Amino acid sequence: MVDEGPAPYVVDIEKATLENENYRTTLWTGTNLQVTVMSIPPGGDIGLEVHDDHDQFLRVEQGTGRVRMGPSKDDLSFERTVSGDWAVLVPAGSWHNVVNVGEDDLRVYSLYGPPDHVHGTVHATRADADADPNEAH
Repeated sequence: MVDEGPAPYVVDIEKATLENENYRTTLWTGTNLQVTVMSIPPGGDIGLEVHDDHDQFLRVEQGTGRVRMGPSKDDLSFERTVSGDWAVLVPAGSWHNVVNVGEDDLRVYSLYGPPDHVHGTVHATRADADADPNEAH
């Protein structure tokens, strides 16, 4: 997969999400929006993070995850279990994490506005993402 943005683009998002083998792949990066697909192994997670200046939308295509959100990294009082066809809406300023609590890879796609990752970003593993100097940690 290649980041097709900012050119006009049409994609079978379910197929792209299910076929993605990387922890994170940017599918499309525009000026004001970005679409990524993710594959989180059993027991893995997206990683506790906060986006101060933008909301985030995640859709689960496969697997089972535990979503935790809250006003601080020490107060993740909102907790829900999600699986295929569920959406997660993360307000700007909310600390959040999604942990794969199932037996299969957790496959999700995410929309950010504005973009959160450098155009063309591909991280094969979470360790690669954590080591990327372009990522906010």
